Amino acid sequence: MTTEHRQAAPPGTPGGAAPRLDKPPHGEAPAPDPKEARRQARRSRRYRWDIKYSPYGFIAPFFLFFAAFGLFPLLYTGWSSLHQVNLNNPNDLEWVGFENFTRLWDDEFFWNALANTFTIGIISTVPQLAMALGLAHLLNYRMRGSMFFRVAILTPYATSIAAATLVFVMLFGQGDYGVINWGLGLVGIDGVSWEAGDWSSQLAVSTIVIWRWTGYNTLIYLAAMQAIPNDLYESASLDGASRWQQFVHVTLPALRPTILFTVVVSTIGATQLFGEPMLFGGDESGGAQGQYQTLGLYMYETGWTNRHLGRAAAIAWTMFLLLIVIGLLYAFITRWVGRSTGEEE
Repeated sequence: MTTEHRQAAPPGTPGGAAPRLDKPPHGEAPAPDPKEARRQARRSRRYRWDIKYSPYGFIAPFFLFFAAFGLFPLLYTGWSSLHQVNLNNPNDLEWVGFENFTRLWDDEFFWNALANTFTIGIISTVPQLAMALGLAHLLNYRMRGSMFFRVAILTPYATSIAAATLVFVMLFGQGDYGVINWGLGLVGIDGVSWEAGDWSSQLAVSTIVIWRWTGYNTLIYLAAMQAIPNDLYESASLDGASRWQQFVHVTLPALRPTILFTVVVSTIGATQLFGEPMLFGGDESGGAQGQYQTLGLYMYETGWTNRHLGRAAAIAWTMFLLLIVIGLLYAFITRWVGRSTGEEE
């Protein structure tokens, strides 16, 4: 005979069959709190927003400063180039269209400044990069005191333009006051009127540029050389290649992107050359005959001396468009060289 044992039902539950509602059944999770669920949803949403939008917030200051001090002046200069504007009344703009640009074709002073800029750019960029490449190749070898030479070679770049130009003005001084003419006189060579001649003045200005920027490009080349794997040099050495052959067939091909970068940057700097010729002659005319007046000096003379801001803005935009053309030309040459050597950029 079997006897059933039943538990006493809690008060208020008929027959003791219904479970208690204040505790979940065995093995089931408790019901989530609505406030906690909303709080976790907000945290998750903020986390997703942080991951998605934080990078834009970090780079936003750059774009704000660029828009305020880069993009807006560029667009306003382009707008001013289409107007006749006088420095005495810059708010009075008279629409002239492309007249400021078309009159540059008949402006002999503009073409003289463009030719001088091109000449100074060539005779300052080519020796500068060649010397920087050679110095970087020497510093790339292990040598005693290499850190000292690396720091010392950057000293001209850290020197201000005014201080460097003042020193070179004393070196290229006229008559017996110039150190270089004094040295030429010791070997029986007549002194050179450095500022008066066309080639002599441009050579003097180019010397200042070479002295200031050679160390900067040297460190760029040196950093690129140290990134070249040593396995390439070891393989070339095992094949019997000399150091010169290693430099030509290993170093130079590996440095081609870096060389292109320095060429583009040096070309931009040469096109915008202003401080060195300005301080060398002491005025914006670039010599009595404009023999070393660059586009930067001519733009300054047109806008701030002659007070034609519209024409000066047209010169500035012409320089900008010229740099774009040069950049596209370099890109085309790089792609053509890469295809001819079987490499794609």
